[in-house]
Parts: sequence; C-alpha cells; structure tokens
Amino acid sequence: MPTDPDMEDRKTTTRLFLMITVVVVVLAAFVVLVIAPAVSEAVAPGMGLRSSAIFAFVATLVVIVVMMIAAGDGLLGEIQFTLPAFFVFFILIWVLIAWVF
Repeated sequence: MPTDPDMEDRKTTTRLFLMITVVVVVLAAFVVLVIAPAVSEAVAPGMGLRSSAIFAFVATLVVIVVMMIAAGDGLLGEIQFTLPAFFVFFILIWVLIAWVF
C-alpha cells in the first residue's frame, strides 16, 4: 500500500504530465491554425533555387549551432568538423527544399 509521500509524488507527476500535455496541444493548435497558413502563403506558387537557398542556409545554421552547443565544447571546440558538416547539411537541405517546393 502506498504511503503518503508516494501518493503526493504520484499526484505531482500526474499534474505535471497533464500540464505538459496541455502545453503541447496548445502549441500544436497554434502551429496548425496560425503558423501553417502563413508558411503556406509564403511558399504557395513554388520556390526557386535562390529562395530555397535562403531557407536552407537559415535552417542549417540553426541546426549546426544547436548541435555545437549541445556537444558542450561551445562554438569553437569542434570547428574543424563543423564546417564540412555545415556545407553537407546546406547542400542537402537546399536540394531537398528546392525539390519538394
């Protein structure tokens, strides 16, 4: 039989889980109702290589910076590995965006 501290931990965990679920549902609804129409208007007629290059550059830059910070060495610790990875990501994302849109 659970003791009082165990019951309190279960209640706290359940409340936290429900709060996280509500936040995720609200964010998903926001993305679907607000952000998705704006993005679809921006890319409705199609993109050329120039426009897709801009989106690919921004996406690649964000991904590489997040990966470098998550690695723990900061922005300069793994620069010799990051630069080639940046260009590979950039070319891949650029071609894929241009192909899909």
